[in-house]
Amino acid sequence: MLKKILITLIALGTIVGAVIGIKAMQFKKLNDSGGNFQMPPEYVTSATVTQDTWKQTLDAVGSLTAVQGVTVSTEVAGKVTEIHFESGEAVENGQLMLVLDTSTEEAQLAAAKADAQLAEINLNRARKLRQSNTVAQAELDSAQATFLAASAQVANLSTLIDKKRIVAPFAGRLGIRMVDLGQYINSGDRVVSLQSMDPIYVDFSFPQNWVSKVVLKMPVEVTVDAYPDMTFGGRLTAITPEINVTTRTISLRGTLDNPDGKLLPGMFSQVSVVLPESKSQKVIPATSIVYASFGNSVFVVIEKDGHKIVEQQFIRIGEARGDFVSITAGPEVGSTIVATGAFKLRNGMPVMVNNNVSTNPQIDPKPEDS
Repeated sequence: MLKKILITLIALGTIVGAVIGIKAMQFKKLNDSGGNFQMPPEYVTSATVTQDTWKQTLDAVGSLTAVQGVTVSTEVAGKVTEIHFESGEAVENGQLMLVLDTSTEEAQLAAAKADAQLAEINLNRARKLRQSNTVAQAELDSAQATFLAASAQVANLSTLIDKKRIVAPFAGRLGIRMVDLGQYINSGDRVVSLQSMDPIYVDFSFPQNWVSKVVLKMPVEVTVDAYPDMTFGGRLTAITPEINVTTRTISLRGTLDNPDGKLLPGMFSQVSVVLPESKSQKVIPATSIVYASFGNSVFVVIEKDGHKIVEQQFIRIGEARGDFVSITAGPEVGSTIVATGAFKLRNGMPVMVNNNVSTNPQIDPKPEDS
């Protein structure tokens, strides 16, 4: 019995030893092959660090305002008898727009003119009689006062008739008509909006720490959502002499040419005041940056042993403009960096550059669905 147990133990030992030997050989082969293993290269696109000169601007949001804008109304009440304009049309300064019923005033004016004519005749007669000392001075004074009162009544009625003829106070474009023919309107009722369109103001504000950077006549560039591909130019024409104590901002106004009338009062706008100095700086695509809490970096593509590998370099980011970002520290101008695909890289990894599928970064992108 003991002999059988001994034989069994020897057989088990032989089997275990063989298994251990086989596994040891396998691990050795695996270890030997691991020393020669290389990670497959990652496909990326590349870009070059460039030197560019960016004009320096101070940016804000603003609102467009008409140089002259009013809601035309009437000073006196009356029934509308004539309308000489259409909604949305352009009018000239002094152009007749609306006439109210003046039949009563015109009849009163005719009577007042007759009274004034009679008073003038009596005044002339009294002057002649006074020269011959036929009438007293008091009669002459009374005749003169009667004439002046009659003339004043004529002027009053003429003015009232003129007030019932509404004219454009300045040249501009009309809004939607708010009255109809035959309608009775009261004093102060709105007739139509009138806006002067060319030139046009843009009002905006800056933080108080920018006050020292702006002076009158600086170039102003404005963009609006209605025309995303267009930039409207003008000049800075007004700077308020006080700071808003609530917001600690200063209000400014620019004046823009608007010959085509594309800019409308009330439009929201993006405003840039162009500073006189420009700044030369290193520029890279924004997509090349790997953002991290311990520091932002890019991967520089370098040649090593006939292969392309990447080397991670930390950068210091400046201002962003469009699809580009300026850097104040990092790779030198002319260096090749990974433009897209940097998120999957590690320092020293091999890469294959394929720019056939690269993006096209722009300094002033205009997305189709914006």
